[in-house]
Amino acid sequence: MYTVDNNEFRISVRNLVEFMCAEGDIDNSEPGVSDVSVMQEGARIHRKIQHSMGSRYHAEVPLKISIPLSSPLGIEYELVIEGRADGIIADLVQDEDGSNVPDGPVIIDEIKTMQNDVLKLNEPIKVHKAQAMVYGYIFASKKSLSEITIQLTYATAKTDDIKRFSEDFTFDEIKAWFDKLINDFKRWSDYTFDERLRRTESIQMLKFPYEYREGQKNLCIGVYKAIENSESLYIQAPTGVGKTLSTVYPSVMSMGQNMADKIFYLTSKTITRTVAEDTFELLRENGLHLRTVTLTAKDKICVLEERNCNPVECECAKGHFDRVRDAVYDLITSEMVIDRDKIDEYAKKHMVCPFEMSLDVSYWCDGIICDYNYVFDPDASLKRYFASGIKGDYIFLVDEAHNLVDRAREMYSAVLRKENVLNAKKLVKELDKKLAASLERVNKKLLEMKRSCDEVRVFDGLGTLPAYVETAMSNMQKFMEKHRGQPVVNDCLDFFFEMRHFLNMYDCADEKYVYYADYDENGDFLLHLFCVDPSGNIKERMKQGRSTIFFSATLLPVNYFKEMLSGDLEDKAIYAHSSFDPDNKRVIIAKDATSRYTRRNETEYLKVCAYIKNIVQAKPGKYMVFFPSYTYMKNVSDLFDGNDSIRLIVQNNRMTEKDKEEFLDNFSESLGKDESLVGFCVLGGIFSEGIDLKHDSLIGSIIVGTGLPMICRERNILRDYFNDCGKDGFNYAYVIPGMNKVLQAAGRVIRTDTDRGVIVLIDDRFLSKEYEKMFPREWNQVFSVTVESVSDCVTDFWDYFL
Repeated sequence: MYTVDNNEFRISVRNLVEFMCAEGDIDNSEPGVSDVSVMQEGARIHRKIQHSMGSRYHAEVPLKISIPLSSPLGIEYELVIEGRADGIIADLVQDEDGSNVPDGPVIIDEIKTMQNDVLKLNEPIKVHKAQAMVYGYIFASKKSLSEITIQLTYATAKTDDIKRFSEDFTFDEIKAWFDKLINDFKRWSDYTFDERLRRTESIQMLKFPYEYREGQKNLCIGVYKAIENSESLYIQAPTGVGKTLSTVYPSVMSMGQNMADKIFYLTSKTITRTVAEDTFELLRENGLHLRTVTLTAKDKICVLEERNCNPVECECAKGHFDRVRDAVYDLITSEMVIDRDKIDEYAKKHMVCPFEMSLDVSYWCDGIICDYNYVFDPDASLKRYFASGIKGDYIFLVDEAHNLVDRAREMYSAVLRKENVLNAKKLVKELDKKLAASLERVNKKLLEMKRSCDEVRVFDGLGTLPAYVETAMSNMQKFMEKHRGQPVVNDCLDFFFEMRHFLNMYDCADEKYVYYADYDENGDFLLHLFCVDPSGNIKERMKQGRSTIFFSATLLPVNYFKEMLSGDLEDKAIYAHSSFDPDNKRVIIAKDATSRYTRRNETEYLKVCAYIKNIVQAKPGKYMVFFPSYTYMKNVSDLFDGNDSIRLIVQNNRMTEKDKEEFLDNFSESLGKDESLVGFCVLGGIFSEGIDLKHDSLIGSIIVGTGLPMICRERNILRDYFNDCGKDGFNYAYVIPGMNKVLQAAGRVIRTDTDRGVIVLIDDRFLSKEYEKMFPREWNQVFSVTVESVSDCVTDFWDYFL
């Protein structure tokens, strides 16, 4: 929205008026079309109108004004407002110094492209008029005009219908309006400079809150240098290094040197957001003055049971924009820690939408803690920061970065379902023949593809299909406007968004995409835009910030993640050594067992049962056992013959948050001397990462199998794609993702420097060179065992501490 450089507060005319002059309701009952389509169509209409206006029409005129201001803390600064007027209609002549001055009346023209029928407009939209008036004031003040005309030119996309509104102002009238706008905005720019002064002063006094652990200081230096040099950095940081503090602290210090404007702390799970909040709070307790906001998903924070963002269904949506500025200012001037509870509290106080308010709050915060989606997802990203390639001095801290590869593939992929096209056609065929015909063209093209596809087929290109989809979507947009408020619009909404996402992804598809078709379990025909390598899309977003720090306890092999995330093998990487005593753990590998599909039988399941029993009986305590699938876990649990001293609890695939908490609470309960608790879990599931069971809450992690993903079409497409690129496709599609799940599960055991425990890998494939080369450095010694010798190996480990 704005940038601050030394003592300049720079903001565009559009951002200024959109923030200060928006009014009325939130009403999302009418979806928009593709962002790319809107921009392209808007640019075309702008050019057409500008070229049709004759020689007196001067298009895209840059305008800028600088206003000296002073904050309550006495900071002298310049408020710089700039932008480009769509058109200035005037006879311009050169004066004595060679500059152009108007000779006669002047009209400021602001052009707006609308998806709706502009002929139905009765007056200009306030925000649009305000934008033209700012341009009018700047031009009138620069050219010493006594009066000026403000004109709004509205055009309907596709039809090119035009409607104009104009109004005359004396200079005194437009100056009075502009002065009030600036006076109202001054509290926000004052706030920014005064808060930055407090922040900078506090950072200058800030010290690292603990004694540095081994290697931690070098890690902080590495992060700081990456930010200083505007570079990306990969950090493999085992548990115990303190990776969150080691990335947040140097990022904060770089803010004190004016290198960064905001820190985005990006996570894939709620639990890691809590860790980030706690880290910022730790620094605040040590004197830091820095405001953070945690963004919560719209559906989770909505005040309604089922989200419905319109003034009829939601009282917070009605008049939201009339109240939200006061709500935001109240919140940011009252709180330093703005989490979900505070958002809820102030949203209720001011009767505004909590989600939309939280986004506005983020403008005025130094740290933004949020899901990956808010930065990387093309549909959910924060348009106010990243639309149209906008850049800022942002630091992206990507926690648990190993998760971003598959998440990004999902974000940048799309599916078009043929049956949904037919269903939409049936809904509208009696109401809109034109829309029905355009949907039929899409259906016929998909039918051609279907006839050439037995089970799965990869296509070199999509031919005319995207153009047909775009026409259908445009026609549906008009249909929804015409039938607004009717049930048929809600019935079409999901399919409209499906088309929009498909087109958005097609616009960014390149050689790193695979187009393929297949059938789902119901026999429905699906066309996929599959982003096999998301690095190009991720890199484009990274370029909009200053520096990106990827970190995880399982970022191995690092070159794989460089290829999949930033696409640049030259990016620097740090392997942070664990500060924990390596003797506090023992890595044990079963050499007489396997989870290979061909060996999944009762004999193998009974062997796994024997391994678990022998380990637990050698050292009673609390263990988690991770299985490759729910089916495998059930087969073992059905055969597991426990006794009174071993209590078994089993994860199910429909666990709520409460169920998850109750499952984990078992590991906090006390056990008798010879009693044990064994939790059966699924590898890669909710218990294999992001949980923190310290001390004797968990003394062993038993992992069955290598974590290979299920063989499926999509994984095989990945394999074939990377094989064609000259890489080891099976490794990229199966082995590396599987090993990362194993390492995450293994990391549940040793959480503090006093923890002790065993990591048992039940699969002989872990003894192969292919897997050994992916072991972390702290697995400096491994012990291979059989089901008969595992007890002695476990006993030997624990006897060391007697």
